[in-house]
Amino acid sequence: MGKITGFLEFERKVEAYKPVEERVKNYKEYTIPLKEKVLKEQGARCMDCGVPFCHSGCPLGNLIPDFNDAVYKGKWEKAAKILFATNNYPEFTGRLCPAPCEEACVLGINEDPVTIENIEKNIVETAFKNGWVKPEPPQTRTGKKVAIIGSGPAGLAAAQQLNRAGHHVTVFERDEKPGGLLRYGIPDFKMEKYVIDRRLEVLEAEGIVFRNGVHVGVDVKADELKKEFDAIVLCGGATVRRNLPIEGADLKGVEQAMDFLAQNNRRVDGLELKNKEITAAGKDVIVIGGGDTGSDCIGTSFRQGALSVSNFEILGKPPVGRPVDQPWPFWPMRLRTSGSHKEGVERFFSITTKRFVGDKDGNLRGLITSEVEWITEPGKRPFLKEIPNTEKEWKCELALLALGFTGSEMTVAEQLGLQADPRTNIKASPKDYMTNVPGVFVAGDQRRGQSLIVWAISEGREAAHHIDKYLMGSSHLPLKGDGDLPRI
Repeated sequence: MGKITGFLEFERKVEAYKPVEERVKNYKEYTIPLKEKVLKEQGARCMDCGVPFCHSGCPLGNLIPDFNDAVYKGKWEKAAKILFATNNYPEFTGRLCPAPCEEACVLGINEDPVTIENIEKNIVETAFKNGWVKPEPPQTRTGKKVAIIGSGPAGLAAAQQLNRAGHHVTVFERDEKPGGLLRYGIPDFKMEKYVIDRRLEVLEAEGIVFRNGVHVGVDVKADELKKEFDAIVLCGGATVRRNLPIEGADLKGVEQAMDFLAQNNRRVDGLELKNKEITAAGKDVIVIGGGDTGSDCIGTSFRQGALSVSNFEILGKPPVGRPVDQPWPFWPMRLRTSGSHKEGVERFFSITTKRFVGDKDGNLRGLITSEVEWITEPGKRPFLKEIPNTEKEWKCELALLALGFTGSEMTVAEQLGLQADPRTNIKASPKDYMTNVPGVFVAGDQRRGQSLIVWAISEGREAAHHIDKYLMGSSHLPLKGDGDLPRI
């Protein structure tokens, strides 16, 4: 695959960023695309390895060496067909995925891995540019009706697959526009929303019906859907945010990260703001939580005009390289620095927030922290210990809680009588994604808990196969690893 000696001849290259002072003035994507010659060279770096571990590293089982080879040879349409064989929406994963495939790349054992994610993005962008992505509705319909609750990546993937099988698919979304986390969580500077809209045009032209502004469980009861549809798929995501139960958590200025991000996305899109305005403009901002959501808050705060932005993480600072106890090809917990981190944030590790400090009017004015260390004892789980005499007060008018999610909302599940685990993940058979109620399926974060976009798409595809089989007795929809080549 690729050029036999390509990995020896060419160094890894990824997209550069526009200057910070330029990009923080707007919400546009700020990466600078690589030229086609460089992309071909990056494809050439893909080794002719005996076992392509990138396949197992990717939750979708993408045929990575095959499309890398096609790019190296300049066969972009062939590369698109190979990519779309396993991934419905590479325009999403090519921008937003943390690329576990690259961590599993064989070249990554002792060199920089192949730049798989960026090649993926350029393949799909070339496909859209050349008109290779176009509506192809099924030739025949089965007469079966499927309701999908939630229009995030899991719901959209399940919808397209089930529509390809000929079923009548209706997607229910409680917000004004489809996309879920893609639209209301991911900042535009990471993915502009035309990327979602152009794909939705294709899906609608293929016959998928979107019912926006419909909150299932409230506007439409779950038992009504059971009567109308032959199968129901819950793809609502893990949306219950984790709180920080400390003194002062109710002060004005202590906000959930997703409330802050969703509101800003609505503002950029020109939509009405549903709740009180949350803004970082003119404020000292502290983002509590060091993951992707925290990074998104950092970049958004700078664009809103924050005076300063600091980022707290309760875990210790991870190493830059691969930890010894996380060998290749496993996913390593290493230090990751996003484009937002490079815009001027100060990052602090091994730090815990003890209480928030407010003024007499209930407004946040600061917070108190302590340094911590993690203690490991034989036979016990690691536990947290505060380091004495390390308390510090920080000036802060906006604290954003980017602490992850504890599970999914249960209104629909309760109306349907579905079983859930203690983390409110809906229980479903790992063999067919069906819940304890026949004809009701679940995929994505509502089944596996908070996870990656690439896992959501994988879950939606896998669930679609089993739903099709449930409705028709058998299914020609692919499962992970089938490797067939369906239409673009």
